[in-house]
Amino acid sequence: MTTRTWESLTVPAAGTYNLDAAHTRIGFVVKHMMVSKVRGHFGAFKGSVTIAENPLESTAELSIQADSIDTGMADRDGHLRGEDFLAAEKYPQITFKSTRVVGHSGDEFTVVGDLTIRDVTKEVELTVEYGGAGTNPWGQVVWGYSISAEFDREEFGLTWNQALETGGVLVGKKVKIEIEGEANPA
Repeated sequence: MTTRTWESLTVPAAGTYNLDAAHTRIGFVVKHMMVSKVRGHFGAFKGSVTIAENPLESTAELSIQADSIDTGMADRDGHLRGEDFLAAEKYPQITFKSTRVVGHSGDEFTVVGDLTIRDVTKEVELTVEYGGAGTNPWGQVVWGYSISAEFDREEFGLTWNQALETGGVLVGKKVKIEIEGEANPA
């Protein structure tokens, strides 16, 4: 596959591209005790982007293994995998499927889609920064992206919390998603 010019951006040719797990990180950030942030990531996932002739008609899908959550602390990760949060045994997949691209400005695109966590599906909006495309040493077109989003975890049934003596709660309601990565031909 090759690249082409579209609205002054060098974009990949129309086709399907897989997320490169070796060069992609699916991370998240949540407030802890109202004073700091806990960061983590998911280590097991599969996803693809189908770039259309008109990139604004492109689609994407992602499936994440819920039990691959990693915050660097085994006890916390076990709690997050359990019934209070992801219930990973009962709901092993977290999924996203785009429904439309609602606009763009330069290399930044707004993508809307359905996020499913614990069998609850809600529409979310992603900000996708296109990082550009190039050819790797093996002759494949590779392109990069940065994705961010924010959602209320309680809307997905992730309601566990604990009140603090000083006021506030142990775990913030807002989850920020931070994805950095590359994709290559399927």
